[in-house]
Amino acid sequence: MKAIRQIGSLAFVLGLFVVVFAGVPWHVLTADDPVVPWWLRIAVFCLLGGILVVLVTLALEQRQQRTLAEPLLPIEKERSVLLLNSAEVPGRTTREILGLVQGHTVFAIWLGKDLSALIRLILGGELTEYTEMMGMARTTATNRMMAEAAEMEADAIINVRYMTTSVIGSAAELLVYGTAVKLSE
Repeated sequence: MKAIRQIGSLAFVLGLFVVVFAGVPWHVLTADDPVVPWWLRIAVFCLLGGILVVLVTLALEQRQQRTLAEPLLPIEKERSVLLLNSAEVPGRTTREILGLVQGHTVFAIWLGKDLSALIRLILGGELTEYTEMMGMARTTATNRMMAEAAEMEADAIINVRYMTTSVIGSAAELLVYGTAVKLSE
């Protein structure tokens, strides 16, 4: 799917380049002639077809990810690794420090939700679209960090911290990190 999406992106970029840098000057020079040359037609079809291919492959990938993620939800609730934002676990001592563990993700919402949030921004109120997006990003990043700690056979992750930045527009990067430790009995 990724290769098909990259081909679609390439077709879009090439089509856009030809239309803007060759098609527009051609039209300016021959504005009286209504016949569109074959190369400009192909460029427009590449531009539009590339967008369509990218959108379809992204939709299929998101659908596939949702179906894969749904069965994992009950397992996520049974956390085998303890998460704390303190330096020690009350009542237990740290036997061994295993090292830094982290989880990372970049999330975005689709344009329809982005427009809905824009209207809510004007009218006021909570931007629930972004709240849901950041909640999903936090869960994904945390699960990735916990999976890394579980591979190290950690009992807990201490000093857990979350960081977020805006990547572009409505896309946000979320990083969670902490120290994986083994605890004494």
